[in-house]
Amino acid sequence: MSRNPRFDFTSEVPGLETLGRVHFIAIGGAGMSAVARIMLARGVAVSGSDAKDSAVLESLRDLGAHVSVGHDPAHVADVDTVVISSAIPESNVELAAARAAGLLVLHRSQGLAATMHDARPAAVAGANGKTTTTSMLTVALQEAGLDPSFASGGELTGQGTNAAWADGDVFVVEADESDGSFLVYRPEVAIVTNVQPDHLDFYGTFDEVERAYAEFAASLRPGGLLVACADDAGSARLAARVAATGTRVLTYGFDPSADLRLSGHRPDTEGIGTTTTLHLPGGGVETLRLATPGAHNALNAAAALLAATEGFGADRTRTLAGLAGFDGARRRFEVRGEVRGVTVVDDYAHNPGKVAAVVSTAAEIAGRRGGRLHVAFQPHLYSRTRDFADGFADGLAPADTVVLLDVYGAREQPMEGVTSELVATPLRLLPGERSVHVGGTFESVAALLASVAGEGDLVLTVGAGDVTELAVHVLTALGER
Repeated sequence: MSRNPRFDFTSEVPGLETLGRVHFIAIGGAGMSAVARIMLARGVAVSGSDAKDSAVLESLRDLGAHVSVGHDPAHVADVDTVVISSAIPESNVELAAARAAGLLVLHRSQGLAATMHDARPAAVAGANGKTTTTSMLTVALQEAGLDPSFASGGELTGQGTNAAWADGDVFVVEADESDGSFLVYRPEVAIVTNVQPDHLDFYGTFDEVERAYAEFAASLRPGGLLVACADDAGSARLAARVAATGTRVLTYGFDPSADLRLSGHRPDTEGIGTTTTLHLPGGGVETLRLATPGAHNALNAAAALLAATEGFGADRTRTLAGLAGFDGARRRFEVRGEVRGVTVVDDYAHNPGKVAAVVSTAAEIAGRRGGRLHVAFQPHLYSRTRDFADGFADGLAPADTVVLLDVYGAREQPMEGVTSELVATPLRLLPGERSVHVGGTFESVAALLASVAGEGDLVLTVGAGDVTELAVHVLTALGER
């Protein structure tokens, strides 16, 4: 179902000036903290709470937010509006108190949309590549002089934040499809990187996923632009349907039918960057140079280029220069360090398409260096592990060593029979030679990876849970070896 039973994302969003004092429950999350930062920058009185203290909470305090550790009904006693995510249950004591008091309760996407009433929104959606494409578009528009505001699911490496309010009239936002909340933004420019069967715990079927993306495209403002990937079957179907309604659509991809066609993609001889030839809509050729690896990132950059130049009129040369200078987003193929010739990289990939993209890219880089690839993967959500175990196995297959950590349940309770063995079993049956291990603590997994990694090798930690902490353990183990 594309309709969220708790929120109507198609209804009118209240203006920022009507919200009064705003309290965020679980303010430390990536999406929640981004909205809080924007509201603080716009002069809103912000408070928040979270289960434990963190550097994110401290940074919000520095910006002027009143942030508490722990949840208490008293935290909402003097506020007018409460902002939550779909992960906050109705039983949360602060939310229950807000409901009882008749306070306005907004989803975080509605809170963000309230800050965008006087902006020209660009919304980036898709199963894979949202954060990187959002970040690329932001940096490209900054270089082109449009000074955009932005809110992303990941911190821009070169800027140290995941959200900022700026003087320009463009607002770039990562639009989350997982709970239907991407319907709220009414963008002037929409990017759809791919339409794939994910978040089936919410949608139920892939047909419902596709229906939701069709609603997202239909939410474009009059005269708006849809930028869609021609290489992805779901996105290509969406583009064709939307174009048939008279809406302006531009496609990108390696597919010969794409309006912006990519060719000649090749890795740099040194480093992890790439060079790709772009065949532009209406003729003309440009060279796309990136400091980030992989054909998937060339596609993300192509989407950003079309949105910036064709959607907002940005200068193409300056936009390409911005893309060339993009140095990544946190946890998106983030190099965490190198010890004894072994490079350790961390990535947020958590569905089969993302895992396949990052693992194949890492394997290609390791191969160019004459090394091997060792992957520690933490499956995220029991339902996703159950539904896509074979897809995860296929995505992990290029690695020489695979360690499967226990499933990170996040908002879900354990499901009987659903463990990382569901991924290990088909992975062991796939062609090729690799070692597959299941389970272990961070310390034991780090010791294992350090013992098998040699000079020129690449160690990749992958997943949307706390597996990101493993990278430090691996670097330490390599240093002690």
